[in-house]
Amino acid sequence: MAVQTFNLPDPGEGLVEADIVSWKVQVGDEVSTNDIVVEIETAKSLVELPIPWAGKVTQLLVDEGATVEVGSPIITVDVAGAASTEPSEVTTPSAEEPEERTPHLVGYGAAPAQTARRARKGASAVPGAAPAPPAPAAVAAPPEPAPASAAPEVAARPMERAATPPAAGGKVLAKPPVRKFAKDHGVDLSTVAPSAESGIVSRADVERHLANGAAPASDSAPVAASASSQERETRIPVKGVRKFTADAMVASAFTAPHVTEFVTIDMTATMELVDRLRSDREFTGLKVTPLTVLAKALCVAVKRNPGINSSWAQKPDGSAEIVQKRYVNLGIAAATPRGLVVPNIKDADAMSMRDLAQALGELTATAREGRTPPGDMSGGTITITNVGVFGVDTGTPIINPGEAAILCFGAVRKMPWVVTDSDGNDTIMPRHVTQLSLSFDHRMVDGDLGSRFLSDVAALLQDPSRALVWG
Repeated sequence: MAVQTFNLPDPGEGLVEADIVSWKVQVGDEVSTNDIVVEIETAKSLVELPIPWAGKVTQLLVDEGATVEVGSPIITVDVAGAASTEPSEVTTPSAEEPEERTPHLVGYGAAPAQTARRARKGASAVPGAAPAPPAPAAVAAPPEPAPASAAPEVAARPMERAATPPAAGGKVLAKPPVRKFAKDHGVDLSTVAPSAESGIVSRADVERHLANGAAPASDSAPVAASASSQERETRIPVKGVRKFTADAMVASAFTAPHVTEFVTIDMTATMELVDRLRSDREFTGLKVTPLTVLAKALCVAVKRNPGINSSWAQKPDGSAEIVQKRYVNLGIAAATPRGLVVPNIKDADAMSMRDLAQALGELTATAREGRTPPGDMSGGTITITNVGVFGVDTGTPIINPGEAAILCFGAVRKMPWVVTDSDGNDTIMPRHVTQLSLSFDHRMVDGDLGSRFLSDVAALLQDPSRALVWG
């Protein structure tokens, strides 16, 4: 048996670091080749990492919540029949190497073999860099930390034993997220009485300690929020997807001169088309929404106004080029618990309405689960943001970096609308009405092009049959 060290592999897409979200194994666990051992969060998505060897876990070198640079050692495994290597000597083979040892990122391509998720074991160790004996009997067994919402229930549960803080100088057992929570609130964990029989301090224990009016430790880090049951501030670390989005939006807002135009339209014909498609056998099992029709309309309008589907390329000599794309990688802005992401549908312009409905369903579901692969987050050419799902009428969206325009789709509402018949007579009728807004980069798109593109999209939603004429 010899120890192998697994380094954080390069996820590609120019990413240089990742956060450790959760360990799926603990010290002493037996692992097989391609077992999932850790979940990480890059700046673009959540990724599960399989281990390229079979053996026994000997060390978890990084705590949950820590940010790790690509190439840094994160876990060691005692592997049968392998030569021992030091962490500094181990390198991660490139994705092109067909070796079985190649660390493969789930979601970044086909795995060398079927990956399997390991169930989290009841007995687990607090991750840390200190060496740990391989014998499971020497491993502590902390339970999962209780979420903040569970605190009242935990606090109200009767204690089966007297809860007392650890003896002075004794080791306090707590998971890394609980240690961080205590540190942020200026709490010395040695003063907190654990409620569990195992002696593990949970987040609920720390919250109860704060609620009882305990004073912060004098030598602790600055308090991140008011130490009381009625916290007045919460500080959320800006990292991962949220940090990536924040940097991108700032760069876009202060680089591209934004112009936004608006139009209000009667899209009753589109809503009638959606109803027909939902009952069409070709769309069985697919979710058809007004966004499906809008995606198709946008692709048709891009064909008529190709300049809207462009990017700005700065050259080393200071000059610049406008690059017009002859394909549409349609970005769909999606709100997720980890922040805003904009995955895109590759070659959306070549898809039928049915293909678009399927692609949209898969894209949004994957994005909300936080498992969009980085390849789907890059290469977008134009974006739709659907604020209508929140009941919002319109907005002035910020252009996704590397693109020339973003289309905002507002809520569809029944409203009184003046309808003109073939004889020129006006009648006020209830109609399905929405607002569209288009933000565009004025370096590449002038008012004429932006207006014509927005007008074409509006015309297609007012009368989808125009797509048969325009192609």
